[in-house]
Order: sequence, then structure tokens, then C-alpha cells
Amino acid sequence: MANLTDRAKVYLENFYNGPKIESFDPIELKAIQAQAPVLPQDNLPSIHQIEERFIKVKDGEEIRLRIYTPEGEGPFPALVYYHGGGWVIGSVEMFEAANRLVATEGKVVVISVDYRLAPEYPYPTPIEDCYAALEWVAANSAEINVIPNEISVGGDSAGGNLSTVIAKKALDNNGPTIQSQILIYPVTNLEFDTDSYNQFAEGFGLDRDLMKWFGIHYVGDEKLYDEPDVSPLKYDTIQGLPPAIIIAAENDVLLDEGVAYAEKLTQDGVNVQYETIPGVIHGFYSNMDFFGDETKQSVQYIVSFLNKVKQEV
Repeated sequence: MANLTDRAKVYLENFYNGPKIESFDPIELKAIQAQAPVLPQDNLPSIHQIEERFIKVKDGEEIRLRIYTPEGEGPFPALVYYHGGGWVIGSVEMFEAANRLVATEGKVVVISVDYRLAPEYPYPTPIEDCYAALEWVAANSAEINVIPNEISVGGDSAGGNLSTVIAKKALDNNGPTIQSQILIYPVTNLEFDTDSYNQFAEGFGLDRDLMKWFGIHYVGDEKLYDEPDVSPLKYDTIQGLPPAIIIAAENDVLLDEGVAYAEKLTQDGVNVQYETIPGVIHGFYSNMDFFGDETKQSVQYIVSFLNKVKQEV
């Protein structure tokens, strides 16, 4: 039986009150979401400075970065953050609260990346955008008050997937040095058949059908699901990657593949810390109004992990 907090139950009642996301055409859904009124997020954590930059990416287009800088002289460590949303929806604004909290509590510059989304910009464009953002941060570290050899990557769900791929690409291509990985319920394998997929297939927010909807709109062809850059569990080796923390939601279709990726990291000699947040569902990290305590607990895990990695370097 699922173990859900009362707040999680209320959230799920609200979530399933309307039509399911997977019943929409993704482009139409984004148009509807763009017209919806922006609801204020209650009790946003304070932050010393927020600025936005637009940077050139591989095809000559621009993407937006939102940069959160804590109080103090710096320079500071950095976290390049890739938001979730199944590569199809989501935005930097959805993670405003959590990113402010990490920046302030961890004394870290958080760079939240507004990478382009599928299906308009399918695989591998989100990967290319995210890698370009990492390169920009490394090349402009002095300008944004960042310590160049203390840059981490992180993200939730699809953003956690992108983080793993970016870390691997940086390693294989002699790219920017990444100090650590912050992976919050990451997507690591598009097979949809684990025990957790069966246990939480319906009624827990990220349904199996919704995850399949995300996957096909991201890559366009199921034959690509076995590509390691789509399903990082398929990499032959991830030896040499930086230390990682994986934060899981207890009631989540992605639970087992997060465990499997932690085991793969360990087997390949990568230090990994694994934490489960009890009673919550996939997506809690972007819903601080519902899951404030659990988001704060996750941020404390992240901050402690970053400090530990820094001391061990």
C-alpha cells in the first residue's frame, strides 16, 4: 500500500480534478498554459539577487538563464539547474522557490536553464541547449561571481535525466569540469516496466501513460528509447563521473530506476548518496506550497552534500 501524507492526498485530489495532461496535444497544452493567469507562490524564500541572461546555443538561437546569487562577496560555487516537465512542459518559474532556497541556504549561485522543449525542439536539442548553458557558465564564471572549478549540475525528473547526460558528455568531450551531480527523482530508463511503474501506474501524479506521452513527444520514435543519451542506464560505463546525490519520492513510478542508477554509479566507482523523501509523490520539489517541509528537507540534503563534496576535493 502507498504511504501518502495528508498534503499529498489533497494535492492528488486537485491534480486529477481536470482532464489528464496526456489527453492534450502538447503544443495546444502549452498554448493553454501560457494563457493561464500566473498564480503567486506563497512565502517565496528571500534571495539577494536575480538576473536573466540570454545566451547563444548550437544552432545560433538564444535561450534564457535565470541566475540566483546569494548575499556575500563571493565568488561562490555554482549549480546549473535543469527543470523537470518531461522535456515537454515546465519552466524556470516553476522552480523559483526551490532554487532561491538552494542559493540562499547553500551560498551557491544557481543558474536555472530555460532550455527549449519538445516536440517543437525534440531530442537532442534540449541536451544541446543544456550543454551550451554549462559551457557558458564555465566560460563566464568570473562575470557571474562563480568559482570555475566548483560547478555542479542538477535537475529533477527530465532535468535529472539531462543532468546525467550533460555530466557524461562533459567527461567524454573534455568539457567543463563538473564537481557533482544533484539528481532529484531522475528519469534514467524509458522502459516503463519496473515494479514501481506497476505499483504507482495510476493515481500518483506521474502516471505511466503520462510518462509514455512525455517520452514519445521528446524523442519521436520508440526505437530511440535505448539510446544512452535518452536512457542513461544504457551507458556501457559511467566511470569517472563526479559524485552524485539522488533524492527520491517514495510514491513514484521512477523510484526503481533511480535506485538502479545509484547502483550503476556505485558499481562504476562513483560516490553516490541516496535519499528517499517519505510520503510524497513525483513533482513535490516544484510544489513548495504543498510540500514545503519536504522541499526544505531536500534542500538541506543538497546543501550538506555540496559542502561535503567541496571538503573532499
